[in-house]
Formats: sequence, structure tokens, C-alpha cells
Amino acid sequence: MYKLSKRLIITAITLILLGAIGWVSSYTASHHLTLEDVKVMLADEHAHHGVAAHHSEYSHNKVDHASQDTAHDDGKAHAAMIHSEHKADHPEEAGHHHEDYHNTSTHDGENHPKEADHHDDEHAEHVLHQMHNRPYAALYVAAFFFMMISLGVLAFYGIQYAAQAGWSPVLFRVMEAITYYLLPGALIVLAIGLWADDHIFIWMDPEVVAHDKLIQGKSGWLNKTWFAVRGLIFIAGWSLYRYFSRKFSLAQDLADLNDNSNFKKNFQISAAFLVFYIYTESMMSWDWIMSVDPHWFSTLFGWYVFASMFVSGITVIALITIYLKAKGLMEFVNDSHLHDLAKFMFGISVFWTYLWFSQFMLIWYANIPEEVTYFITRIEDYNLPFFGMLILNFIFPFLVLMNSDYKRVPWFIVMAGIVILFGHYIDVFNMIMPATVGDRWFIGLPEFSAVALFLGFFLLAVFYALSKAPLLPKGNPFIKESEQFHY
Repeated sequence: MYKLSKRLIITAITLILLGAIGWVSSYTASHHLTLEDVKVMLADEHAHHGVAAHHSEYSHNKVDHASQDTAHDDGKAHAAMIHSEHKADHPEEAGHHHEDYHNTSTHDGENHPKEADHHDDEHAEHVLHQMHNRPYAALYVAAFFFMMISLGVLAFYGIQYAAQAGWSPVLFRVMEAITYYLLPGALIVLAIGLWADDHIFIWMDPEVVAHDKLIQGKSGWLNKTWFAVRGLIFIAGWSLYRYFSRKFSLAQDLADLNDNSNFKKNFQISAAFLVFYIYTESMMSWDWIMSVDPHWFSTLFGWYVFASMFVSGITVIALITIYLKAKGLMEFVNDSHLHDLAKFMFGISVFWTYLWFSQFMLIWYANIPEEVTYFITRIEDYNLPFFGMLILNFIFPFLVLMNSDYKRVPWFIVMAGIVILFGHYIDVFNMIMPATVGDRWFIGLPEFSAVALFLGFFLLAVFYALSKAPLLPKGNPFIKESEQFHY
């Protein structure tokens, strides 16, 4: 039986307090910025980088953040982005337009300074909005990251029951504890999304919708009411399965030796849950992540997010199991169990890479402007985190966990696990930040504070749940097979 230690409670509360203070400070600092402050900052950047670099950065910003520009330029920026890419594909037309512009500038020279000032003001307002968005986006990224860990574990747990796996029952209590965070964690994500409003989801701004025909066409799905209703349905379904599965698991421990009725109930609801999960997880990923870029879509996106949450969840199972085993609390877990967990970490990392490349390659090869813009943004403004996560999520775990012997070494698994979790945080970061903060990103106080805040909540919830039931589910009919499992 695990007992929640005072040290862990103090650590978790400290993380929560430091995270909350840090995030509030970053929020206050960002919202004290004025338009004049931004103009001075942009002028300094202009002087530091030179005129050419400034105009290049400005044009990239206009191209890469069509959805946010739409919010503040009444839909003009998205059209400008497509127009600029059209010019790139038709240089003769581009030259003609350039000539027309040159002639217009020559004949209307006295109006040009006013237009330039107007564009500078628009750009400054856009940058100010991006900087205001950053604390919201940082909070949302961290909240979603820890929620998806719990949801990934719930899916893995359901698969074990539905498959009647014989190796994994000794790990069920760890899985049940991690999923305890799902209900509060998912409600927090939904609440942040509704509270942040157009700071994260640009389609929540009525002015944007009024000037954007594409978003208007999606308004039957992308509206605040149905966003909230769908979110509550997702959370209710996931939480009900978790509640009843846990209930049947504990009841099985108290049942007679030959009474497996609770296990059978768990098997049945797990099979039903997996059907519900595969639909709702895809829709959740559309709502909670993909809709931050309402002009973009990918048919692979649901699977891509699933792979990320699945490997993150399995990794956390491994880390907590190793921690408890080091405390002498899970002596029934052997290196074969760790080996299988590490195999899943290895295999799903490869699966995630396959989905990442499939999504990237198909969109990049087609080169459709409204689709490829998503990756142009990330390659040009998020080059380091975009390609860096490939090293963190694929190359490093692939090389470290390829060797079968290394999969049995706890510190090797811990090292690989920490890298994988950091890599998938960066993955979520890459999915949210470009559409909300543009090229004004940085991993600093708001990001660290948000991670600390939700890490504290996560640790409290998980280890509290661990302390509420024996770590070994003795009533499970496969428990002996699991205890004696050797690979």
C-alpha cells in the first residue's frame, strides 16, 4: 500500500504556488504593454536587424499567421497571403503587379508615407495582440499536455482489458491512478479554452467570423455553444468509463475466488469505451487543437494527436512504476514488464514519426497554399522546436531503446522517458503557439510557470489516487500470469 508522503505533498504545492505566481506575473506584464511600447520595440528591432530583415520578418508574419491577421485586418491578410503565393507561382504577373505598384507610388508619392504609417500601426497592433495571447497559450499548452497524458493512459488501460492481456495487470493500479487526473484536467482545458476566447480560438471573435467566409462555412461546428457541449460529452464519456472500470477493478479484489463477473463487466465496457474513444479523441483534437488554425485541416490530425498522447501516457506509466519499484513498493514488477513498456515507448515513437512524416509529406508535396501555410509558419518561425522535436521524439528514443537489453535498465528508460515527454510538450507547443503568438514565441516565464502549475496538480492527483487502493489487483484472473511474466 502506497502512502502519500509529506515531501511529495510539499513539492506539489510548491510547484502549484510558484507556477501560479509566475503565470500571474507574466500575464500582468504582458497586459501592461501598450501600443506605444510595441512600436518602440519594433523600432529597436528595425534598427538592430536592418531594413531588409525587418521587412522580411513583417512579410513572414503576414504570410504565416493568416488566422490571426484575419482577426485584426478584417480578413485581408489571408487574402494577401494567398495572393503573395500566387505571385510566386506566376512571376510574370508578379512583375506586372510590381510595376503597377511602382507607378502608383510614383504618382501618389505624397500618400505613400501615410499608407506606410498605417501599415506600421496595423503591424504594431498585431504584435501587441500576439504578446497578449502568450500567457493564455502557455497555460493552454501545459493544461492540454498533462490532460493528454491521462487520456492516453486511459486508452492504454482500456486496450489491456479488451485484449485480456496477461502481462499488464500488475500495472493496473498505476494506470488507474494516472487516469484519476483526467476529469479535473479535461475540465480545466475546456474552461481555459472558453475563458481565453479569441486569444486562442480566433473563430470565437464575431468580427472575424463576419469578414471570413471560410469560418462562416464552418460556423455550424465552430461555435462556442457546441464547442462547450461537445467538450462536456467527451469528458463525460471518458470519466464514466474510468469511474466504472475502477469500481469493477476494486470490486474484483473482494470477490470470491471463482467469481470473475466484475472482470467480465470491465472487459465489456472497455470494448465499448474504445469505440467511443476513437471517435471522440479525433473530434477533441479537431476542437481543442486544430481549430486554432481554422483555415487549415488535416485528415491525419486525430491519429497524430493520438500517437502523441499514447506514447506520453505509456512513458509516464513506466516512470511512476520505476519510482514505486525503487521505493520497494512494487517488487512484483520485474524487468520484463519494464521491457514491454519500453517496447511500447519505442514502437509508438516510430508510429508517431510515421504519422508526422505522412502529414508533412502529403501537404508539402501537394503545395496547396491554404494547406502548406501551416508548415511554412513552423519551418520559418519555429525552425528549432519544429525540427528539434524530431530528435527528441524519434531519433533519441530510437537509438536509446533499440537495444533489447537497454529496455530492461531503469535509468535508461527514465532518461529516454524524460526526453520523450519534453519532446511531446514541444509538439503541443508547436501545434498551438504559431496560430496564437506568431513569431513572438519564447520558452520563458509563462511557459515554465504553466508547466509547474499543472505538474503540481498532476502529482497531487496521481499519488493521492495511488494511496487509495492496494498496488496489486489480487482479484484479477490474470494476476498470477502477470506476476510470473518473463520475456
